[in-house]
Amino acid sequence: MNAPNSNDHSHRAVGPLPEGHPTVKQGKIGVLLTNLGTPDGTDYWPMRRYLKEFLSDKRVIDTPRILWWPILNLIILSLRPQKKGKDYASIWNNEKNESYLKTITRDQATNLQAFAHGLDDRIIVDWGMRYGNPSVKSRLEALQAQGCDRILMIPLYPQYAAATTATACDKTFEALMEMRWQPTLRVAPPYHDDPAYINALAQSIESHLATLDFEPEVILTSFHGVPKRYLMLGDPYHCHCYKTWRLLRERLGYSPERMQISFQSRFGPEEWLQPYTDKTVEALAQKGIKKMAIIAPGFSSDCLETLEELDGENREIFMHHGGEHFTYIPCLNASDNGMQVIQAVMQRELMGWI
Repeated sequence: MNAPNSNDHSHRAVGPLPEGHPTVKQGKIGVLLTNLGTPDGTDYWPMRRYLKEFLSDKRVIDTPRILWWPILNLIILSLRPQKKGKDYASIWNNEKNESYLKTITRDQATNLQAFAHGLDDRIIVDWGMRYGNPSVKSRLEALQAQGCDRILMIPLYPQYAAATTATACDKTFEALMEMRWQPTLRVAPPYHDDPAYINALAQSIESHLATLDFEPEVILTSFHGVPKRYLMLGDPYHCHCYKTWRLLRERLGYSPERMQISFQSRFGPEEWLQPYTDKTVEALAQKGIKKMAIIAPGFSSDCLETLEELDGENREIFMHHGGEHFTYIPCLNASDNGMQVIQAVMQRELMGWI
């Protein structure tokens, strides 16, 4: 007996509808890629809107609101939009007038749609941002309007953190709360130890190093930081980062001295996960390390924290303290390696639906 073709069940029959019944669209399967977000522009007001939405999220800043609101609205949102706007402007995609995070996430969705069409022509791939545009709510509604009664959400965060994966889920569930006919939802789990992800990272490192005219003495794996307190409260992010680092080292055959780990982008006065990236880069240079590379495995797309902070600020720190050769290894982005990871996650999590 031949296996049924996907086309045989591309639209589940709903039977005859009574006169005047609204059009029913169903039988499609949505895949929604979600990423952190981006401002709509680099000027003061777009930056302020973005920062206000981001820094108002209790998953990101859990300080009691009575203390945090005056600091946020009277100080941070008065001063920080100008500074961050200049940072974004330094790595802005001027051709498309958008951040590279938005450009790359769109490319990932486009490439995934082409791949998904070969699996099952019922699959519709879309993408949305937790903060800024396009919003998660608008893309969920768009998928439902196209007949997607089952949706797989893939948060593009390899390592789970409440401030990333959980808040993306929060926004998704908020949107579902307003829908009369909710689609069935699946959320892809973190893939910090997925062999496809580890292998893709290793191949990207090997390919990049092959293009250099020097051999890095140290390769620093830099993950986005969170307050240490979050770890103590039970967030598994720290453990996920360390497991990714260990598996990647083992795959490449590097010692902990050759491939080190650090955490970047700390904000505010409290202690964050250590060692800190900027302090580690400075210490390496001061110890006599002349050649180093940095990779950011926790970011699925290059963005402000990689292009401006790592390849800009930390490059300057290293060279200023005696370093001579520095290279930044790009994120997986929409490369063949990167797409293989997202494809593997999608195929696994759609089992039973296709």
